[in-house]
Order: sequence, then structure tokens, then C-alpha cells
Amino acid sequence: MNMLIALLFIIFSFFVDEQPVFKGGQNKLTQFIYNNLIYPDYSRDNCIQGTIQVSFKLNQQGRIYHSEVKKGFGIDLDQEALRLVRLTSGNWIMPVNHDTTISMVLPVNFSLKNYKCEERSKDEINAAINAYNSREGLKKVVFNYYDLKRKGQNNPADEARIEAIKMQLGFDKKFIEDLLKQAQQKLKQGDVQGACEDFITIRLLGSDLSSQFIEQHCNY
Repeated sequence: MNMLIALLFIIFSFFVDEQPVFKGGQNKLTQFIYNNLIYPDYSRDNCIQGTIQVSFKLNQQGRIYHSEVKKGFGIDLDQEALRLVRLTSGNWIMPVNHDTTISMVLPVNFSLKNYKCEERSKDEINAAINAYNSREGLKKVVFNYYDLKRKGQNNPADEARIEAIKMQLGFDKKFIEDLLKQAQQKLKQGDVQGACEDFITIRLLGSDLSSQFIEQHCNY
């Protein structure tokens, strides 16, 4: 895959002079991002490119304890940028006087080459982003239903419609099992927040497969 992935720069918002530094410096961080990046299928196939800004906080051990997308497209690029930033957890050298409540922002640029993206119009790319967001809207309908069901507040008459939406979106047994494996892998990588997000998604799809993991690892 011939892709140019450039890490632009890191913006630190501090009230102190010393700043956390990635072990090995800027070049090592750039290489780390490049080596671990998996260009998401949907964005790659639809020539969606750009910069995602991820905000994160570090504890004194250099581990990320909170992270979120600060600015993105609302599509799969956002989640990949978030995953990459979380993978850096534990690889930061911390100054003694670092304020762990201060957020850092890491912009990650996604760029495609040799995918004939120059043939795609801006309108086509925007349409692809809108289509992805429409799918996300259907996901929220499913999540909301099973959240209400867990609380005993759902309307059972709606379940057949919800199951049909799940099938439309591909949320079948294999999808849930694969998501569970992904979450377990994130735990091994030390990305507890990312793992818990996947565990919660499984629960919001009406499955009990992740209940034990949520109880052990997540504050939900």
C-alpha cells in the first residue's frame, strides 16, 4: 500500500516550561504512527483524507488515562487516529512538574497516494461522509433500544424492527465475537478505555458476552 502518512506536529497546552516527550523523540513518534497505522477501509475506498486531532491526558507514569477526538470527520478515520494515540500510552517521558490534568493534542494526518483520488470530486467525498454518518444514526437507534431494554424500559414490539436494522448493518453473531476479540487485544495493549468502549458496544447490541469484562475492567 503506497500511502504517505505524515505526522504534522504536537500542540501542548501547558502552563509550565517542561513538556512530556515521546521516548526517542519526534522522529520515533512519527515512525511509531507510520508503522502502526491501518488506513480504515471505508475512508480508503472513498478517498477520504485529512487531519484528525486527538486530545489526551497523561498520568505521571506516562500512560494515557483519557483520550478523545477533538476534531475529526465523524467516520472511521477518527477511530483509527484515536487508536494510534492510545497505543503510545506508556511511551512518554514525564517531567516531574507536569500537570496531569492538562490535555495534549496530537494531530495525525491521513493521506492516500496512487488510489486515483484525484478523480474523486469533493461532492462525491462529502456524499461518502454523509452516508457513513447515516449509518451511525442507525447504530444509535439500535444502541438506544438495547440500553432501554437493559433498564426494563423498552417496547418489546420494536424488537423485530431493531433486529432487522442489526442485520442490515451486519451486526450478527460473528461481528460481535470479532469485536470481543478486538477488545481483548486492546486490553493486552494497555488500551483499557478503547477495550471498554468495545465491551459497551457489545452490550448495546443486546449481547451479554462482554458483561464479565465490563464488571472487571470498566467503570460503567
